[in-house]
Amino acid sequence: MAEDRLLRVRSLLDSVRAEGRTALTAPEGKVIADAYGISVPGEELATDVDEAVAFAARFGGPVVMKIVSPDILHKTDAGGVIVGVEGATDVRAAFHTIIDNARAYDADARISGVQVQELLPKGQEVIVGAVTDPTFGKVVAFGLGGVLVEVLKDVTFRLAPVDADEALSMLDSIRSAEILRGVRGQAGVDRWAVAEQIRRVSQLVADFPEIAEVDLNPVIATAEGAVAADIRVILAESQPAPRRKYSRDEILTSMRRLMQPSAVAVIGASNEQGKIGNSVMRNLVDGGFAGDIHPVNPKADDILGRKAYKSVTDVPGEVDVAVFAIPAKFVAAALEEVGRKGIPNAVLIPSGFAETGEHELQAEIVAIAERYGVRLLGPNIYGYYSTWQDLCATFCTPYDVKGGVALTSQSGGIGMAILGFARTTKTGVSAIVGLGNKSDLDEDDLLTWFGEDPHTDCIAMHLEDLKDGRAFVEAARATVPKKPVVVLKAGRTAVGAKAAGSHTGALAGDDAVYDDILRQAGVIRAPGLNDMLEYARALPVLPAPKGDNVVIITGAGGSGVLLSDAVTDNGLSLMEIPPDLDEAFRKFIPPFGAAGNPVDITGGEPPSTYEATIRLGLEDPRIHALVLGYWHTIVTPPMVFAELTARVVAEFRERGIEKPVVASLAGDVEVEEACQYLFERGVVAYPYTTEKPVAVLGAKYRWAREAGRLGGGT
Repeated sequence: MAEDRLLRVRSLLDSVRAEGRTALTAPEGKVIADAYGISVPGEELATDVDEAVAFAARFGGPVVMKIVSPDILHKTDAGGVIVGVEGATDVRAAFHTIIDNARAYDADARISGVQVQELLPKGQEVIVGAVTDPTFGKVVAFGLGGVLVEVLKDVTFRLAPVDADEALSMLDSIRSAEILRGVRGQAGVDRWAVAEQIRRVSQLVADFPEIAEVDLNPVIATAEGAVAADIRVILAESQPAPRRKYSRDEILTSMRRLMQPSAVAVIGASNEQGKIGNSVMRNLVDGGFAGDIHPVNPKADDILGRKAYKSVTDVPGEVDVAVFAIPAKFVAAALEEVGRKGIPNAVLIPSGFAETGEHELQAEIVAIAERYGVRLLGPNIYGYYSTWQDLCATFCTPYDVKGGVALTSQSGGIGMAILGFARTTKTGVSAIVGLGNKSDLDEDDLLTWFGEDPHTDCIAMHLEDLKDGRAFVEAARATVPKKPVVVLKAGRTAVGAKAAGSHTGALAGDDAVYDDILRQAGVIRAPGLNDMLEYARALPVLPAPKGDNVVIITGAGGSGVLLSDAVTDNGLSLMEIPPDLDEAFRKFIPPFGAAGNPVDITGGEPPSTYEATIRLGLEDPRIHALVLGYWHTIVTPPMVFAELTARVVAEFRERGIEKPVVASLAGDVEVEEACQYLFERGVVAYPYTTEKPVAVLGAKYRWAREAGRLGGGT
């Protein structure tokens, strides 16, 4: 049966192609709908007015009449749709009006006739569609539909195909999800019927990659079912060239030699200060890299006290990485030598490739690398740091503070911001990697490696685009259960929507798709650069929560209100304090304080009140996370608060009770030192802000949910 369905659709698409068309007519769309079990109303194609009258009479009630033309995609814009036509006289008039409007809209349009369609009952109008995204390939969409779909833009996206459960989850992912459940006495829609429309459309585009866009708009959803009033199918002009794929084992093998090399060659090494080749050599030597460092320069015998080679082919033994510090025009010839030498990785620092319009030059080096099996990092990068190897293969500031955070960036400027932040906040890193033009190695390669790297606890990535969104999603899904992945996606413009031929295509702006697919991949999307860096710094510090109940303990009522807002803004749940717990908190706070949630202990309380309430919050198993709001007073100075909080948290962790604790400290400059003290001891604390600590807690919760850790899972 499935094979017969595929053959029917294949035959239809081939015939459309043979006619030089990319847009299917409505009757052709119905053939596809019938093949895939996509529910549509009864309809007939009338080629003259008498047929229209006969078909309308056969349906026995009001009908919808629509122009059928391969040249008119947007029928409503052309005045080619009339709804609620009933009776022979009105059908005749509507037929002529539709034809006349179509002629006025496009005098040269080919007109196949007028579609006469059963009028569907009133219901909720939704849109189900699919589009070919340049990054993620086939993507299925769902949202509120009808004529206002592009105004409301209440749409969610998933990678196609989706299974039944994923399709059903899309109904809850739009802002207006409550409408579908039924409001103001109206019945909710048949959710499974709508989900089936989504699933079937997603399977259609997965089966036929040449289908660029599909629209079911509107789908009339009622308590009894979901029927597509209109189906639009558009074929792609051409198919993209397939990208070369590497297996997981191949990626890990090459990445291991890149990140843990035994020998590095520097092509373009120099004794002259101010040259990139000199800076790279100095960083490698001064950074303490224990492996072999081989300078390559045809005009030098000795560089920084090390024997220089005329060519990389003259270097003795195996080399894991060749770092290029030569002008772009010389890279291709040198890369040929790297290939002949059998070096598996080339780190291309030079600029002057695709980023300056030199696409052919970049294509040339990619072809050379593929011929020899060399993986390329760059070009147009600052290099990379692999701190646990004492490797600083860059012309930028050295950095050697070892830790568990891996950071990547497409931009050199962002890379240096990352480095400065790491130094200022004492955030140890396992690696900092520049990606630049991403001619070959990209985020999915790095994710695959860092997901397995025992030195890496959290991965943070700045990116402007993804070369292969599906490969990234696959790598992210494999990594997220083990460690958090934070992404800062730059560029929120909807440039991809401009040339769309369907409503779905117009809605699938770059950022709209990225936002949903990154969430589907389980990564944490950071709204800004500082957020990405703070998430990366803080997430490894916090233990995973075991439930949703968040309690705020604060010494200032104003902070408590702001912290409550932040909890809600970050999708967290303020615990409803049960009577016995409320009574327990009241024992430690003054009569003019306030129990409930937030627990307001007031600002004049001594350290013992802070300690007693924090202890209670950690002791009670019904509380899963604590948000602390500290107000600087002489009664409880900042470092006193910091020391008691860190001591109590450490005591409970020794007892096996680990809960995420974050803190907001308001006060004079001493709170800065107190926050640093807390951070170093496992309490994420920030001065002068109520938003940031809760945002970090929210990010930890999002990861815990995606990783299956919420609820105490491992």
